[in-house]
Amino acid sequence: MVKKSWVEKRDCDKSFKIKTIEHKFADMPAGSKMFIATPKIIDKYVKNITFGKSAEPSTMRNDLAIEYQADKTCPVTTGIFLRIISEAAFEELCSGKNIEQITPFWRIVNPKSKLAEKLECGVNFIQKQRKVEGIEK
Repeated sequence: MVKKSWVEKRDCDKSFKIKTIEHKFADMPAGSKMFIATPKIIDKYVKNITFGKSAEPSTMRNDLAIEYQADKTCPVTTGIFLRIISEAAFEELCSGKNIEQITPFWRIVNPKSKLAEKLECGVNFIQKQRKVEGIEK
């Protein structure tokens, strides 16, 4: 079986879910309505972060929960989907797209985060892009 590319993982046709959780999970009490996004939803959010600005994943989780009428957005799937969209964008950059044409994941991935350390692009790429845009964190 051929392994899916990051772009294929990002562009898959999955539906979001809203699930009422029975037990406390992460920062959500039992009974909360938890929004489970999709890579496309996360990608769209990140594409809307303005040049020169940054956003925190926690802010994105709250914004998406409000937009989809849930209490919180799942932190686990959000982290997974952030990795997928980041790797997909870097994959596109490596295959010849201009930096302006890819999802600006460096605006939401903190270079000091565990996620940044895992990414193919490396922490230095994220720091460089943030410096180019004047994002100091």
